[in-house]
Amino acid sequence: MASVELHRLMKHYGKEKIPAVKDVSFSVKEGELFGLIGPDGAGKSSIFRMLTTLLLPDGGSATVAGYDIVTDYKAIRNRVGYMPGKFSLYQDLSVEENLNFFATLFNTTIQQNYELIKDIYVQIEPFKNRRAGKLSGGMKQKLALCCALIHKPEVLFLDEPTTGVDAVSRKEFWEMLRRLKQQGITILVSTPYMDEATLCDRIALIQNGEILTVNTPEQIVRNYPFPLYAIRSQRITHLLRHLKEYENTQSCFAFGEYLHLTFKQPHEKAVASVTDYLTREGHTGVECRQINPTVEDCFIQLMKTA
Repeated sequence: MASVELHRLMKHYGKEKIPAVKDVSFSVKEGELFGLIGPDGAGKSSIFRMLTTLLLPDGGSATVAGYDIVTDYKAIRNRVGYMPGKFSLYQDLSVEENLNFFATLFNTTIQQNYELIKDIYVQIEPFKNRRAGKLSGGMKQKLALCCALIHKPEVLFLDEPTTGVDAVSRKEFWEMLRRLKQQGITILVSTPYMDEATLCDRIALIQNGEILTVNTPEQIVRNYPFPLYAIRSQRITHLLRHLKEYENTQSCFAFGEYLHLTFKQPHEKAVASVTDYLTREGHTGVECRQINPTVEDCFIQLMKTA
């Protein structure tokens, strides 16, 4: 059964009617951890705001927990938790005051749903009398998640929850999400971090308001259509230019200390041929080896063919 379902959802902004979301369709199963993956400006936040009834769509339809996002907005608001990308709790209230306030809004108490937030709250409880604005980024993140969960939502929306958070807090956060998933909550997470895609059950890759593909991270990687190579040399600053000029290069882009390369004709002598070419161009220490693609490689390839 689908917990969230979108059919050709659309949203435009401004007098010029600039499209932010273009005919987006996908569904999220009940109890699934689903990732909406894409760079800033791809349309992720607009989709989440429509699904949480904060924005009206300009076209298409969507349901959350079986309720229409336009006609049943009151029912949806009682059944979802929403954590926006920007910290939006009351900074002058303490940790405990913020949590009590959000519990009161939904006619519940911290005690009533404590088991749901216990694993997260125990980490911030020593600071329960501290003002929210004085918390670290990781602690603010945990408090915001507690406030989004305090009324025991059926569907939880997390809009770029790990942006600007240190690596340790990011890891802790995803561990918390896995534990929440075990309690049967459907979770939708948006993120620009491609490495977080592998932590989801399924993902939708999005760019310029359009869905590029929806599948498991493993299947998306398996669908990568070409042999992929990592290549570097001692003259890395000139390597990208020379490879773009190489006649058998299909695609080439920077990826850390390596460039990722695909060939138009990936024959068995392709590596030797490109190595010889780079040597003639004055490169030394050329290293070229075949690698497994990542979700980021797949995203770049899908962007080029979209």
